[in-house]
Amino acid sequence: MTATTTGPTPTGPTPTGSATSGPATGCATGIDPAAQGLRENATFDRATIAAIRQAAQTGLYDIRGGGAKRRLPHFDDLLFLGASMSRYPLEGYRERCDTNVVIGQRFAKRPIQLDIPVTIAGMSFGSLSGQAKEALGRGASEVGTSTTTGDGGMTEEERGHSKTLVYQYLPSRYGMNPRHLRQADAIEVVLGQGAKPGGGGMLLGQKITERVAGMRTLPIGIDQRSACRHPDWTGPDDLRIKIAELREITDWEKPIYVKIGASRPYYDVALAIKAGADAIVLDGMQGGTAATQEVFIEHVGIPTLAAIPQAVDALQDAGLHREVQLIVSGGIRSGADVAKALALGADAVSIGTAALIALGDNDPALDAEYRKIGSAAGYYDDWQAGQDPAGITTQDPELSSRLDPVAAGHRLANLLRVMTMEAQIIARACGKAHLLRLEPEDLVALTIEAAAMARRPLAGTNWIPGEPSTPPSPPSSAPGQACP
Repeated sequence: MTATTTGPTPTGPTPTGSATSGPATGCATGIDPAAQGLRENATFDRATIAAIRQAAQTGLYDIRGGGAKRRLPHFDDLLFLGASMSRYPLEGYRERCDTNVVIGQRFAKRPIQLDIPVTIAGMSFGSLSGQAKEALGRGASEVGTSTTTGDGGMTEEERGHSKTLVYQYLPSRYGMNPRHLRQADAIEVVLGQGAKPGGGGMLLGQKITERVAGMRTLPIGIDQRSACRHPDWTGPDDLRIKIAELREITDWEKPIYVKIGASRPYYDVALAIKAGADAIVLDGMQGGTAATQEVFIEHVGIPTLAAIPQAVDALQDAGLHREVQLIVSGGIRSGADVAKALALGADAVSIGTAALIALGDNDPALDAEYRKIGSAAGYYDDWQAGQDPAGITTQDPELSSRLDPVAAGHRLANLLRVMTMEAQIIARACGKAHLLRLEPEDLVALTIEAAAMARRPLAGTNWIPGEPSTPPSPPSSAPGQACP
């Protein structure tokens, strides 16, 4: 029988003194094992041994928040080709590089107008505190972008401080209210999540307060597991009917998004388009979650980098690329990541973990308090536990009161501004007067894996692994020197 645990995860680096960590240098005597000629097993490293021991001792599998910790091909494995002789760059801040994007022009009477192509992903009240939800709304509104409700319904704090709010329609139907559908600016039908495609959400009992329980019609203090599929439909034809219902409820005013966890993105996007989606939200496996089984986070789904080209193929094959917008999420951290996602074919991106860090998650100033609960600043991912000293992933009134939503919202707005400016810097260097004019031709790959996934040539060659093209050329001989 499996069960859940809210203790610190045994995977990845853990701080000295935690329940699952060993001494920083190996043995308790302080002697460095490497100095003794000892060698760690790459297959059974210390983190793996700790996970096996925990499972053997407790009979529990591990639950945590966040996204995949393993090294995956990602945006860092791509580089831009800046303009020089063959391309004409734009001059710094003197020549415009626009950033606006419109979402939902396909069918909605009132498509969303965003000033920047960086949005805030769905994160529920319940997994986050009311103060955190308010801060997300304040930060997004300050720079003219959208935020998203998440599971469990709409809160007054979020709607009241969000200029543009996307309402998530999830399999659980927790907190679903037709009046809130009409109050939202767009609706996002959630089919999956990058951290757990094929799985439902979790909210453990310590976070099911009276208010959360009331919104979700749940008993107080009891673990909740959301459904993994919608209860009233089973396939793409039913999705078409559901989208039609949502359009009727909202008088065809609201854009309808469909969110998928990256697994089989070509087919999922093609079916969502056929069902009538105005926009697709594609979430890669680096995307975070409030809580799920670690085995899910690390071993299900595909990387964001591998998912984008397949989704773009589906849009292009339907003749709807740029008409049906593609919003990419899952490991977006910087303006460079934004620019690379757009160059690969996205219309916008969405951030979750980066937004929480901007609010104050894993703040080094709180390191002592993180260590009291068996973690450390920079490592804390027990978002399911409700003990967050930053007041973000908690329902504890004392902890959540520590977060100032005004100051936190301003920090988030600063991050969004910086990400946008960084993307503009790159776009100008590539000679683009709008972020959406970035294109795959502007990119090369640093690794064979990234080249194959992103379908961009390996830097210095015209070789794309797995595609019929010219193979890498061997180096030419020096003048006057014969080839061997």
